[in-house]
Amino acid sequence: MTQTPASPPPADDEIDLGRLLGLLLDHKWWIVGITFLFMLGGGAYATLSTPVYQADALVQVEDTGGVSAPLNDMREMLGREPRASAELEILRSRMVLGQAVDRERLDLIVRPVRLPVIGDFLVRRDWDRSRAAVLGGVAERYAWSGESLTVGDLRVTPAMEGETLTLQVTGEDQFRLAHDDRVLGEGRTGEDASFLDGQVILFVEDISAGAGARFELQRRARLAAIRDLRNRFQATEQGNESGVFSLTFTHTDSEQARRALNAISDIYRRQNVERQAAEAEQSLEFLEEQVPQVRARLREAEDALNEYQVEQESVDMSMETQAVLDRLVDLERQITELEFEEAEISRRYTQNHPTYVTLLEKREQLENERRELQQEIGGLPETQQQVLRLQRDVEVNQEVYVQLLNRMQEMDITRASTVGNVRILDDAAVLPSPVEPQRGLIVALATVLGGMLSVALVLLRGMLNRGVESQEQIEELDLPVYATVPLSDVQQKLVKRLRRRRDLKSGRRRGATGEEGVVTGVLASYSPTDGAIEALRGLRSSLHFAMLEAADNRLVITGPSPGVGKSFISVNLAAVCAQAGQKVLVVDADMRKGHVHHAFGEASAGGLSDLLSEKLTPGEAIRHTDIEGLDYMARGSAPPNPAELLMNERFTRFLDQASEQYDLVLIDTPPILAVTDASVVARHCSTTLMVVRFQLNPPREIEAARRRLESAGVETRGAILNSMEATASASYGYGYYHYSYK
Repeated sequence: MTQTPASPPPADDEIDLGRLLGLLLDHKWWIVGITFLFMLGGGAYATLSTPVYQADALVQVEDTGGVSAPLNDMREMLGREPRASAELEILRSRMVLGQAVDRERLDLIVRPVRLPVIGDFLVRRDWDRSRAAVLGGVAERYAWSGESLTVGDLRVTPAMEGETLTLQVTGEDQFRLAHDDRVLGEGRTGEDASFLDGQVILFVEDISAGAGARFELQRRARLAAIRDLRNRFQATEQGNESGVFSLTFTHTDSEQARRALNAISDIYRRQNVERQAAEAEQSLEFLEEQVPQVRARLREAEDALNEYQVEQESVDMSMETQAVLDRLVDLERQITELEFEEAEISRRYTQNHPTYVTLLEKREQLENERRELQQEIGGLPETQQQVLRLQRDVEVNQEVYVQLLNRMQEMDITRASTVGNVRILDDAAVLPSPVEPQRGLIVALATVLGGMLSVALVLLRGMLNRGVESQEQIEELDLPVYATVPLSDVQQKLVKRLRRRRDLKSGRRRGATGEEGVVTGVLASYSPTDGAIEALRGLRSSLHFAMLEAADNRLVITGPSPGVGKSFISVNLAAVCAQAGQKVLVVDADMRKGHVHHAFGEASAGGLSDLLSEKLTPGEAIRHTDIEGLDYMARGSAPPNPAELLMNERFTRFLDQASEQYDLVLIDTPPILAVTDASVVARHCSTTLMVVRFQLNPPREIEAARRRLESAGVETRGAILNSMEATASASYGYGYYHYSYK
C-alpha cells in the first residue's frame, strides 16, 4: 500500500492550527466535563443567590403648574432650556433622597443572621425553626422563616456609625447586645437600653424570634445611606422631552423597595409644590414693589396732560395722530414688559445665558422700532406732538398699572393654591418575579466561561507540552528512529490491576505503560498479537542488521527521563527475540529503582548489585523465565553507590562472560539525564538505543540526553518512539499512520 508522506512538522515558533484543533478533539471529554461543572456551579449560584426585586413608578413633569407665572407668555416666546436633565438631577439630589432616608429610616439596618451559604435559600423555602431542628444545635444560632425584629430607635455616637452590633435573643422579650464578640449588655423590649456609657442607645419594640436567634444592627452615616439609596435608584425620561420619568428601585426586600420608591416620588412631588409656591411668592414681592412706582408715574402723566389741555384750551388729536399714539403705546407696553422680565431673570441667569441674550435682542428690536416712530412723530405739528407724548404716558402707565394689579391677584391665588407641575401617574409597584439573579443568563454565562476556560487550559497545556509527536521530529535531530511502538491498551489494563493491589502497600505511584511505575507481566506472552509487540518485532529485525557490524552483542536501553517505558521495551524486546530462537539475557542495571523483576512476578533481591558486591555468582544471580531462551538478572538490593559498582572490573568480566553465553545481552539502564549510570554501562556496549515517550520528551531534552552520552564517549545509534497514540493532535499536526492487520 502506498502512503502519502506526512507533512513536515511546524517550526517551534509557528502556530500549527491543525495540531491545536487536534488537541481539542483529544480532550473533548475534559472540555465537556469542565464545562458541565461550570454549568452546575452557575446553576447552584443562581439558586442560592438572594433574589433582588424591583419597584417601578411613573411621574410626569408638566410644562406649567397652576396659574401662569408673571410674563410667562413672554418667556415661552423667548425660549427656555430643556427641563429633563434638571429634573433628573433633582430626583437624584441629596435634598430628595436624604428626606427619603429620614422618612423610611434607611440609615438603620436590621439584618437577620442566616445559616452560611444556604441559609437564605432555606428561608425562602419556608424553613422555620421547627424544620431547621434537623440540622442540630447549630440551627439555634440563626434566624429562620417567620422570625423578625422591630427596632424603634438606635442612636449611636459618630464614632460608632457604621459599626455592626449583634443582637441575640436570650428569652421572651429579652436580648443581649454584642460588638466584635464583646458582650455590651442586656435589655428588654419596650425599654431604652444604654450601652458603652451612652454611646449606644437601643429601643426594641418587638421580638418575634426563638431564643438564640441573632440579628445584626447598624446605624450608618446619613451620607452613606444616601449613597446606597442613589446606587439602588434609577430615573430615566421616557422619550425625548416628554416630561414623563420612569423611576425604579431595587432591593432584596420587595416591600422596602416599594416603600422607598413611594417615598422618593412623594417627596419629589412635594418639593416641586413648595418650589412653585416659592416662585409665586418671589414674583408677588416683585410686583408689590413695582405697583407704587407705576401708580405714581400714572398720576404724574395724568396731571401733565390735564395741565397742557387747560393751557391750550382742550387740544384734540387728529386721526393720524391717534393711530401713531396706538402704535407707540403698544411698543411702550412691550418694552415695559421686557424690562420686568429682565428684572426677574437677572436673578437667575447671567447676561451670557441664551435666555438673557434673546431677551436683550428682542428689547433692542423694539427700541429701534420706537426710535423710527419717534422720527415720524417729529413731522407732526408741535401741539399734536406734545399732546401725543402726554397721552402716551398716560395710556402706557395706565395699562401697565392695570396689568400689574391683575398679576398680583393671579400670584396671590397661585400662592394659596399651588399644586405644582409634577403628577404621580403610577404609584410604586413591585414586579412579582425578581430581576436578579437572572438564572438562565447566569447558567449560560457560566457554561460559556467553563467552555472558554477549558479550551484555554487544553490549548495552553498543549502549547507548553512540546513533547515529540512524530518520528520526523526525532529524525530532525539526526537521530534515526528504529521503531514506533503504539500505546498498548492491554498492558495498561495489566498495570491498573497491579496498581489496585499494591498501591496501599508500596505507597508509590503506579502508572501505565511508558509511565513511572512497574511492568506487570510480559505483554509478548500475554498478547502476542498486540500492536506494540508487532512494532517490537519490527525493531528486532532492524536490530539484527544494525548489530551485524557491532563489536559485541550487547544492547543498552536508556532514556532521557523517568517514565518513558524503558523496562517495558527491554523486557518485551527480549521476549520477542527469545521467541525467534535467540538466547537472550535481560540485565536490570537500574540498581536504584529498577523493576524488571515485577514483569516476572518475583522480588528484586539477589541480582546485579549482589553480583557486583561478590555476594552471588553469575549463575546464582541469573534467573530463568517461562519463555524459552529468555533469562534475566534483577537489580538486587539497593546499594548506596551504584555508579561505583558499575565501574568495577567485576561488571566488565560479567558482561564478557554473558556475551559468550547468550546471543543477545539487553541492559536496562536508568535515565541518562537523571544519573550517570547509563553512560558508564554504555561504554561497555557497542549499541545504545534511546527510548523517547510520545508527548513527554521535547526535542531539546532528547538532544541534551544524546550530548550527555557523547560526552562519555558513547554514540547513540537510534531512538525508539514509545507509547505512540493515534491522537487527533498528532494526526492533524504531523500525520501519523498505524494499521492493524489480523
